[in-house]
Amino acid sequence: MKRRILHKLLECRAEKQAVALVTHIASGMQCLVFADGTTYKSNRRQSEPAAGIVERARHALEEQRSAAAEMEDSRYVIRVYLPPARLFVVGAVHIAQALLPMAALAGFQEHLIDPREAFGADERFPGIGVIRQWPDQALEALSLDSSSAVVTLSHDPKIDEPALQVALESSAFYVGALGSRKTHAARLSRLSASGVDADTMSRIHAPVGLALGGRDPAEIAVSILAQIIETRYQSLVVNPV
Repeated sequence: MKRRILHKLLECRAEKQAVALVTHIASGMQCLVFADGTTYKSNRRQSEPAAGIVERARHALEEQRSAAAEMEDSRYVIRVYLPPARLFVVGAVHIAQALLPMAALAGFQEHLIDPREAFGADERFPGIGVIRQWPDQALEALSLDSSSAVVTLSHDPKIDEPALQVALESSAFYVGALGSRKTHAARLSRLSASGVDADTMSRIHAPVGLALGGRDPAEIAVSILAQIIETRYQSLVVNPV
């Protein structure tokens, strides 16, 4: 790998930016392709990569999957480098105390949002910077994307539902909400009254988590994280690029 490409790739990794490394097998020439289709070449005199292979690389980024590709008798390897998936937990409750450390161990970049100071006290969540804003404002500022998961746990409609609306309008791969079937039915009624359509509301995983049978906060946290991981991998298209 050329030094120029390596340095740029390391820079992208440090900045948690998604990028695809495209290698032309016959010549060894390489370039980086970003999600918006811009490219970065190993030297300025290098010719621009074919539009077709750039589109293939963008597709690989979108599907979060490395791949091999052939174009006009040329073979390429597309290696996708992705930032860690992000988990946004709304509600600094007991389940969150168990869920956030588990998510970190699973490789997620975790964020906790709760405007209530008493709930988000530092001693309850050591080492986690609690975002003490209203969740809808915080989520809008944090730019949810297809590597984002959102879970609402506060059990307070004034906190959870604005957050759900922002999450549902985004490309987040997972949206979950704590609450019984009865609670969720009432939630859906309120969301519908605020203009959210049925197809969009169907994205919500509720009652949240896989049906493992656990009742303690840590057991519920396990079921939530398991469902997030399951949904993440189910969302990736298995068709080759």
